[in-house]
Amino acid sequence: MVDQAKIKKLFREIISSIGENPDRDGLLKTPERLAVLYEELFSGLKQNPDEVLNQSFDEPKNSDMVGIVGIPFYSICEHHFLPFWGNVDVAYIPTNKIAGISKVVKVVEILSKRPQLQERLGTQIANCISNTLSPAGVGVRVEAEHMCMSMRGIKKPGTKVVTFNKFGLINEQESAQLEFYEILREK
Repeated sequence: MVDQAKIKKLFREIISSIGENPDRDGLLKTPERLAVLYEELFSGLKQNPDEVLNQSFDEPKNSDMVGIVGIPFYSICEHHFLPFWGNVDVAYIPTNKIAGISKVVKVVEILSKRPQLQERLGTQIANCISNTLSPAGVGVRVEAEHMCMSMRGIKKPGTKVVTFNKFGLINEQESAQLEFYEILREK
């Protein structure tokens, strides 16, 4: 659980430390709003994505790839505590278990609601699917814009970072890789 009282106190100190008056009208309730915001932004810390995917369905052996593309997400970069956001595409080759589509979307939501790195986010999504559904292969593509690149540092708004994570047949077998990339092209 987020310690809202402590967050409020610390944000009052930050406001004061940057030379502003935390008691001025526009800032008076800002520490309280930030405490509520942080509870929402980091709500994934108190949820287990594996439990979500464990609610899967048994299916006869199936080798048809399942793809879910364009899943929007918002996260906070752990290096600068600035937002990054974009879309996640997921594909997996079921063996004997499939997940409801909304469950895969929920996994993305849980894992993105943590202090995060884009590279780790894709790996965590792929690992969660691999560990809970035991597919023959899984692929995850994450495309995001990072405020730490857009508004500070090199200041290049609109620049996208793209990461790929491929396990099992999607990593090892050329035909599965081609099918994965075809799913991504169709969005």
